[in-house]
Amino acid sequence: MTYTLSEVIAAATVIPVLTVRSLDQAAPLARALAGGGLRVIELTLRTPVAVDAMKAMQEAVPDLIIGLGTVTRPEQALASVRAGAAFLVSPGLTPALGAAMLETGAPCLPGVATAGEAMGAVEQGFEVLKFFPAEPAGGLSCLKALAGPLPNVRFCPTGGISRDRAADYLALKNVVCVGGSWIAPTADIEAENWDVIMQNSRCAARLG
Repeated sequence: MTYTLSEVIAAATVIPVLTVRSLDQAAPLARALAGGGLRVIELTLRTPVAVDAMKAMQEAVPDLIIGLGTVTRPEQALASVRAGAAFLVSPGLTPALGAAMLETGAPCLPGVATAGEAMGAVEQGFEVLKFFPAEPAGGLSCLKALAGPLPNVRFCPTGGISRDRAADYLALKNVVCVGGSWIAPTADIEAENWDVIMQNSRCAARLG
């Protein structure tokens, strides 16, 4: 199933940023996240099983909207969408990567960290930007400052955001959703702490 950017954003609150190293953990992880009330997740392309894990999660919970993140090369953009990614996320943006992401026609959250990068992304045609790494790049104060000169730019801050800080980010007018690894940390995935992940998911879902 394909989604528009508006549909992805509307379904998201805190988007779990996941790294799955074992394919066997994909399906139970998907059920834990969905059981907690989450619909949108980002699976990073940081392991050899990432694409297969995405497919296993989609099969286990068809209602999940699963995007692939850590897209850093143009060829990854098209390959990810062909594999079934509902949306794409990148940590940064280059002209070549931006062109490839737009060419896919899929919803995209390209990464930016400065006003200049945000302006460049908007010029390329992107509507919502990933603000990364959020906390090291200035966090709440930086996003508040950007709202003045860039009032129409919307952000999904990701990077170093804790559960306690997520609500503060979501309260900002230029923030539409937040990415967070605290929902399903790699250690909890590998330890198969599905109940903990489900509880974290419930907490995240209530922030929306």
